Amino acid sequence: MSTPDPDNPLIDEALARRLLATQFPRWAELPLSPVPRSGMDNATFRLGTDMSVRLPRYPRWVGQVDREHEWLPRLTPHLPLPISEPLAKGRPGDGYPFPWSVYRWLPGETTEELADPVEAAKELAGFVSALQRIDATGGPGPSWSDAFRGVPMGDERDSVAAEARVRLKIEALRGIGHALQDRPTTRRPKP
Repeated sequence: MSTPDPDNPLIDEALARRLLATQFPRWAELPLSPVPRSGMDNATFRLGTDMSVRLPRYPRWVGQVDREHEWLPRLTPHLPLPISEPLAKGRPGDGYPFPWSVYRWLPGETTEELADPVEAAKELAGFVSALQRIDATGGPGPSWSDAFRGVPMGDERDSVAAEARVRLKIEALRGIGHALQDRPTTRRPKP
């Protein structure tokens, strides 16, 4: 029998149900199902018709829980579109080692399902503009638990810059590979 890895817990519907039953019994009997497209940072489950449960997948993402519970309610009144609304913060337990959250469900569509992509782009632009106008004094800085999102462009911790550096290396290796493929082969005579 394998020993559970505390840094990589098995996150499934049964675990989410146990955590709810233990910590938030008022929601324990509501329908619960994994969302079709869960993210990298969290496993997400739909809870009832108007809530979601998010459980960090790895230790790295645990810091997001406290940050979201503190900052999302502060941002909400300044934004023209709804954002995640924390409803409850769970504790580690039932074999799960990290804090976790229950949020208000945000209805929406994937980009492939948008009825009017142009209007959606305008709404998104308005959202980003409003977000940029918010005074960020005292806000959380970039950290390991958010993949250093928000560092200046080009900073060595900038994930986009890091990805670009990796892509350049990959492209260089591909170029070498293609050059080697195109080179005429020479056979050595057998001794």
